[in-house]
Amino acid sequence: MVCSRCVLAVQQVLQRLHITYQSVNMGTVQVLQELTAEQLHTFTKEISVLGFEMLDDKKSQLVERVKTLLIALIHQQHNDIRVKYSSYLSQKLGLDYSYISSIFSTVEHTTIEKYIIQLKIDKVKELLKYDELSLKEIAERLSYSSVQALSTQFKKITTLSPSQFKEQNKLGVVTS
Repeated sequence: MVCSRCVLAVQQVLQRLHITYQSVNMGTVQVLQELTAEQLHTFTKEISVLGFEMLDDKKSQLVERVKTLLIALIHQQHNDIRVKYSSYLSQKLGLDYSYISSIFSTVEHTTIEKYIIQLKIDKVKELLKYDELSLKEIAERLSYSSVQALSTQFKKITTLSPSQFKEQNKLGVVTS
């Protein structure tokens, strides 16, 4: 779950199934009583229809927590993400970064750094589509050292410059 609509959808499933819960946050659900096998099966089935999955193993749960924290940090509207991601994750999760990084790489087959780059590029695309901020403002918002650094990374990932992306998006050629 990565947005408030996702949380609401899961809350609705829990209510429909008469499962009492303490909280539903991005990526986690805390129920007040242990679920029966039937309740767990039904809940798992219902959330899979919504595009979610139950994570039973601790490694997958950790990876989802990392993703949720990074998505929230990078996609906040007016945030100052001039934080060291390794310190941020270690502090939020109460774990050594090398452990977090190792588990993430094992489960996702990519590094946290590459994942962060992809999140930032996705956010750049979103902001370019809205066309409300200059490239300089986008670079500052996402903690790029310069417009050139953002443009270089953007082109490396998308094969388009930000201005080419913007133009193709206006023409309806680019969809993601």
